[in-house]
Amino acid sequence: MFHRRGFAVAGVIAAVVLLGAGCEDTGAAKADSAKGKGSGAAASASPSTSTSASESAAQAVMPKVVGERLLDATVLVQKVTRASVELASAYRDVTLPTDPTAWTVCFQTPAADSPVTPATAVELSLVAPGTDCPERAGAARQASKAPAPAASPTPAPARTAVPVSTPVPPKPKKPQTPPPANDEPVFFKNCDAAKAAGKAPIRRGQPGYRDALDRDKDGIACDK
Repeated sequence: MFHRRGFAVAGVIAAVVLLGAGCEDTGAAKADSAKGKGSGAAASASPSTSTSASESAAQAVMPKVVGERLLDATVLVQKVTRASVELASAYRDVTLPTDPTAWTVCFQTPAADSPVTPATAVELSLVAPGTDCPERAGAARQASKAPAPAASPTPAPARTAVPVSTPVPPKPKKPQTPPPANDEPVFFKNCDAAKAAGKAPIRRGQPGYRDALDRDKDGIACDK
């Protein structure tokens, strides 16, 4: 009974020892296996990560930000470069506000898809919200109003002095001697008498005229 118990006990002890040894061997093997896998994974992951980072750095290109708000464009640019971003107004006669984050990008330098590095500087030209982009950066917003050239004065036509003759007033006509108011006829015996009276020559119709005194019958008596 004891022997058996003793045998039985010894058998149980031996089984426990063997079981413990087996468990240790199995645990050690699993640990070595896990360690080997971990080292292999780490070894394989390291070159892959390095290759991916180098490829990413070599393939960095400028994103297209034309048409984007400055706020969104800045986020895209900062993914490929850490250099400063210079801002300018697309119109030379329009001033940028203090906070142009809502303005729209019209032109970008470098151009989209151009290779960039973390040190590449970026320049963006902006317009106010709702404003159309100019045909080229730096154009004028308002058309310049050049003053119209002053019209040259038309020279006055040369004036030629034309002598103007002073009109001579006509000589006043001598009033004809009215016949005497009296009804007494005037009679001269001859031309000597008419001349003595100071009436010669005598025209037809004047007092003292008569055909006898007008020898040449020209209407004037005592004219010779």
